[in-house]
Amino acid sequence: MRLTSLFAAAFVAASVALTGCVNTTEKVANKEATAVKAEAAKSIQIFESHDDGRINVFYDQKTFKSYKSVGETAYRLTRIGAGPNGETIVFGLPKADKKKGANTTAAMMFDGKLEDTSNFYGEMHKSGRIYVFSDKPEMDHVRKLGHPSYMFTQIGAGPKGETVVYVLNKNNKKKKPVDLIAKFTSMNK
Repeated sequence: MRLTSLFAAAFVAASVALTGCVNTTEKVANKEATAVKAEAAKSIQIFESHDDGRINVFYDQKTFKSYKSVGETAYRLTRIGAGPNGETIVFGLPKADKKKGANTTAAMMFDGKLEDTSNFYGEMHKSGRIYVFSDKPEMDHVRKLGHPSYMFTQIGAGPKGETVVYVLNKNNKKKKPVDLIAKFTSMNK
């Protein structure tokens, strides 16, 4: 009887300790998610590269450029089959964010956990073209269907002579995207 009481007491103590760890872990994750949302509200930048059946997503241009030159990234979060057409999604992470996992800007945007995307800039490198976005829903649309509804195209305007496609929407389809062109040019000097 005494041995059973000791086991019961040990079980209760272990349960309490584990519950405390889970609560602490959840608090840390929630705090990180809140910090990411605050940072993202300032300016959101997403860079995608569609390669070999994978969609590689970055929120850090330096990490993205490194990936484009090397073909790999040291730190990543991978979701097999999570793309809109069954592609593997690979979120490239800078070293400072390697432990954040799903609480990074790119993953939270992909999961629909960042509501304010009013200050958005995106690039999608796909099939020898660079699609440039100022609107996240348009980027989601092109990712899913493969082609924009409205666009302004500049052949050979990319840093390596790629065709650059500035994705537009119903509201701005008849205007040259001067601000978006300037932003792309400044980002790719």
